[in-house]
Amino acid sequence: MFKKNNNNQTHQVIHDWQSHFESLQAKSHHGHLKRFYATGTIDEKTALKDTPFLALDFETTGLNATKDEIISIGLVPFDLNRVYLKQSQQWLIKPQKALNADSVVIHGITHSELQFAPDFMTVLPEILEAIAGKVCVVHYRQIERDFLDSILKRRLNEGILFPVVDTLQIEWSIQQELSAGFINRLKGKRPGSVRLGASRKRYNLPTYTPHDALVDAIATAELLQAQVAHHFSPDDPIENLWL
Repeated sequence: MFKKNNNNQTHQVIHDWQSHFESLQAKSHHGHLKRFYATGTIDEKTALKDTPFLALDFETTGLNATKDEIISIGLVPFDLNRVYLKQSQQWLIKPQKALNADSVVIHGITHSELQFAPDFMTVLPEILEAIAGKVCVVHYRQIERDFLDSILKRRLNEGILFPVVDTLQIEWSIQQELSAGFINRLKGKRPGSVRLGASRKRYNLPTYTPHDALVDAIATAELLQAQVAHHFSPDDPIENLWL
């Protein structure tokens, strides 16, 4: 089965991620990835209140996953009630290519900060260990999932696939629904912005300085908590939200 995302791109819908992980493990040729898939994931009927979430955010040298690189990673585990800050992790990653001026302006990470940062492959085992068995939550999955897949294809000749909950996709769907209908069109009502800061503002969440990987991961975790509290039930199954 396939459906379209908010960019009108078609992607496969995987309902049974556990079986898919078993298939990917059998096909994988790399030890780190085989161990990642062997951990498996939760059943698709698991309630949101029982789901082990992990918010994940990357800062990158650009938006093109096929050629740009990851330079910072932030992650933090959470559930619907708590964000576990003491278990959060953050890495600076030394890119294989020089930074460009435009990306430095956005994320503020400079050449000197990355001079002694580790190579991505050095921290890969820690990253995979952190996300194994959890459901990753991101704000715009084309960054985190696509970049991780792309860099592993370049470095290991083998990509990666795992379920994610995309808070941007959730907010986009909510905004489309709120602005739908003839009366709303007559009133000129349009969907609101689904950028992370704008989305958080609707739920009266505090303003954080953007483009720090760990801060954005925390912001994404809090946003999903608010979205579930306002628009879903904690008893809803994870299959309603993951992609």
